[in-house]
Amino acid sequence: MNLSWTLSRYLGRQFFGVAMITFSIFLSLIFMIELVELLRRGADKPGVTFGLLFSMALLEVPRLGSKTLPFAILFGGMAAFLRLSRNNELVIARAAGVSVWQFIAPALAVAFAIGAFVVTIFNPVASTLTTRFGQLESKYLDQRTSFIAVSANGLWLRQADSTGQSVVHAEQMDGRGLKLGGVTIFLYGRGDAFLGRIDAAAASLKPGYWQLEDVWVLMVEDQPRHFDTYRQETSLTVDQIEESFAREESISFWELPHFINTSEAAGFSARRYQIYFHQLLALPALLCTMVLVAAVFSMRITRMGGLLKMVVGGILSGFLVYFLGNLSLALGLSGILPTALAAWAPSIVVMLLGLAVLFHLEDG
Repeated sequence: MNLSWTLSRYLGRQFFGVAMITFSIFLSLIFMIELVELLRRGADKPGVTFGLLFSMALLEVPRLGSKTLPFAILFGGMAAFLRLSRNNELVIARAAGVSVWQFIAPALAVAFAIGAFVVTIFNPVASTLTTRFGQLESKYLDQRTSFIAVSANGLWLRQADSTGQSVVHAEQMDGRGLKLGGVTIFLYGRGDAFLGRIDAAAASLKPGYWQLEDVWVLMVEDQPRHFDTYRQETSLTVDQIEESFAREESISFWELPHFINTSEAAGFSARRYQIYFHQLLALPALLCTMVLVAAVFSMRITRMGGLLKMVVGGILSGFLVYFLGNLSLALGLSGILPTALAAWAPSIVVMLLGLAVLFHLEDG
């Protein structure tokens, strides 16, 4: 029989309501845990207030919440199907000839729509909030003095030295050896007073200094001077520069392709950003996979009973998805797996397992 539109809307509404309640509970727990962690980190930091930490915890909730969304769909789906089965609504629907594929179709549609909404609309908002959180964290908690940004105009780098601050701009960059080309260094003293600039054809990072070549030094209170080689003090290391790159969650889904191209042009590996981009593309499929897994355990409840089995099975399934995701990510970052496969593999594997079990329970 064909599933009626009224029943489809009812099933979809039930699934959406329970899933969103579950997700809200997850967000509340995330906020409380993050607030406690920020209070611990900011306890001995000057200028850090409770209001600041409270707002930072709110800014971090969307990023962490996105990571828990698949598990909210899983447990929310199991709760929704359990509620329908306990009310005998699924039993009546199946007695009327509705197959398992028909009554999980509305939930699959809702899960896919949630995934599409998160990727296209929620993610850009969350990335903006994550960027703001990173700025506050860097300023108040980590108290970092360096900053790096990659744009279409090249590399911009801010660093601290014994005389104050300096801003480094490079038109080209070789990320493997951290060699810069077309370098301009703007020098600032205490109170951000402009001291002068240094122009160099090339620069390479050495322990404690930049090694500059074909250099012009133009200071405010001195005549321009030329040097074949020149050393400029720096406290930066290669690891610090790589760590200063924006975390992938701070970049909007719509901006990721351009950022990936720009990073590769600058000489840095963009593999983790590529994997993150494909993970976002795979999110709707992953949420649909969670619905299939939830349906597997709801059918077991209906036919065999056992709330404990459902809870344990759900926890184990969530652990399986988490383990496969981390394993796939590690293999992708190491280059063993292609970036697209590393992002899509967990969804594909769990989806195939869920489909196999559902086929067995429904038709076997």
